[in-house]
Amino acid sequence: MKNATLPSLRVDSMLRAAAESVLQEGETLSGFVLEAVRLNIARREAQREFIMRGLVVREEARLSGHYISSDEMLKRLDASLAKARAKQAVGNR
Repeated sequence: MKNATLPSLRVDSMLRAAAESVLQEGETLSGFVLEAVRLNIARREAQREFIMRGLVVREEARLSGHYISSDEMLKRLDASLAKARAKQAVGNR
C-alpha cells in the first residue's frame, strides 16, 4: 500500500537523460529511482552493521587484551584468499 511520497527532485537534463538511457524494457524512471533508493538503503544498513560489528569486536579485544597484529591478519586473509581461489580453480575444470 503506497501512502507516502519521496520528495520531488530537480536534476539537470544530462542526469535525467543518463538515467533514461539505462532503463530496461518496460521499466519506468520512477521504478528506477525507487530501486535506487531501496538499494542505497540496503547498502547503508549493511555498512552501518559492519561498522557496529567492528566497534563491538574492538571493545571485546580491548577488554580481553587479545589483539591480532595486522601482519598476522593479512597472512590469514591471504591464506583464505588462496584457498578460495584454489577451490574455484578446481570447480572451473
